[in-house]
Amino acid sequence: MIVLTKLNDTPFALNDDLIETIEEVPDTTIRLISKNYIIVKESMMEVIAKVIEFRKETNGAITLRRDT
Repeated sequence: MIVLTKLNDTPFALNDDLIETIEEVPDTTIRLISKNYIIVKESMMEVIAKVIEFRKETNGAITLRRDT
């Protein structure tokens, strides 16, 4: 689970396995596999970094790749 912040400054924990897509339009919108969505204060890259860090801590073999 990763901790994120709703637009009203309320922190919450999200099961990262439920994330289908993340977009910045301009707010960061996370669409879940249930087709529900959540808008958060963190940027798309911050959310991705949190997922990667969580998975590293829990033995997930994943790395951040930045295309520049």
